[in-house]
Amino acid sequence: MDQTFEFKQKYKVVLAVLLGIGILSLVYSIFSVESGRIWANVLLNNIYFLAFALIGFVFISVHIVGQAGWHTSIQRIPEAMGSFLPVAAVLMAILLFGMHDIYHWTHEHHDPILEGKAAYLNAPFFIIRMVIYFGGWIFFGWKLRSLSVKSDLDPDLKYFKKSIYYAGAFLVFFAITSSTASWDWIMSIDAHWYSTIFGWYIFISIFVSGIAVIILLVIFLQSQGYMSHVNKEHLHDLGKYLFGFSVFWMYLWFSQYMLIWYANIPEETVYFIQRIEEYNFLFYGNFLINFFAPFLILIHRKAPRLKRVMVIGAIIVFIGHWIDLYLAIMPGVLGDKASIGITEIGLTIGYVGLFLWVVFRSLAKAKLVPVNHPFFKESLEYHNL
Repeated sequence: MDQTFEFKQKYKVVLAVLLGIGILSLVYSIFSVESGRIWANVLLNNIYFLAFALIGFVFISVHIVGQAGWHTSIQRIPEAMGSFLPVAAVLMAILLFGMHDIYHWTHEHHDPILEGKAAYLNAPFFIIRMVIYFGGWIFFGWKLRSLSVKSDLDPDLKYFKKSIYYAGAFLVFFAITSSTASWDWIMSIDAHWYSTIFGWYIFISIFVSGIAVIILLVIFLQSQGYMSHVNKEHLHDLGKYLFGFSVFWMYLWFSQYMLIWYANIPEETVYFIQRIEEYNFLFYGNFLINFFAPFLILIHRKAPRLKRVMVIGAIIVFIGHWIDLYLAIMPGVLGDKASIGITEIGLTIGYVGLFLWVVFRSLAKAKLVPVNHPFFKESLEYHNL
């Protein structure tokens, strides 16, 4: 149980290659595609991989506040995912140099709708909000991680009790800022349009993709001889999350689409008309890959207990919600000029390499299990009915 992950050279070589692919794709893109496409892809991947870090701490915090026990066997994995937050903050700061290519409300305009939103949609306030978001997220993430690691050296329950307070505070802060951040970074791309459930929609999308990443990391570590204490029951619960929130994502997707379609108000329908007409294949494919595929793969009770099935389902969800975010960003930035090519695939591969480098480095800094957690023994004996 005192097992520690070793960030071996072979892992570093593979991740360095992935990073290299990302860098080469960026260099290629600089000389071959318009700047707006590059910045749009940077925004897409910044948000997508930032989401994994945030969902890592959301996953931990929900279970701490609910005083659940089963998750402690895998707790160090979402903690390590959260270590990407400071890197994501730097990457989002770099994105500020490309704001003009992404957000047309930063241009000079004589648009009465945008002028009415100018008190909120302006560059200084946009930056202030970003600083508040990352400041809060990084602070709460650091506190939760440090309390968890300190408990390895001291079995005193004070660390667990403090973590309940910080987990609750983080969830409240996240509940507000996850919605406002989605308005700022994604919805304001189509600044004339708005949806009252957009924040929820984006949250569920990033939550289910974050669960997919946790599943893939757990199974990868097991394949490398780690996490032998994690059994089929733990995987089954992760699979239920993946299944259940894929269905909930579909509910929100349909609710947003159906209400706008039924009301048939031009300033609302324009959002979907553009995506249906210019991104027809991806628009309907998004619904199929993010709902029907995980639904059919995971609906059988035994499916979440099978590692191969879980890997397939998690990979489909990972790719599917990247497409979902692509559809939320690209039409507003590039119109009908968007495509999926070297820029999109290469940069995403580079982000995968960078994200996993940070995660593996964090995993290697502490024990793979919080042995002094008051519910750890319960987790080892966990069994689903």
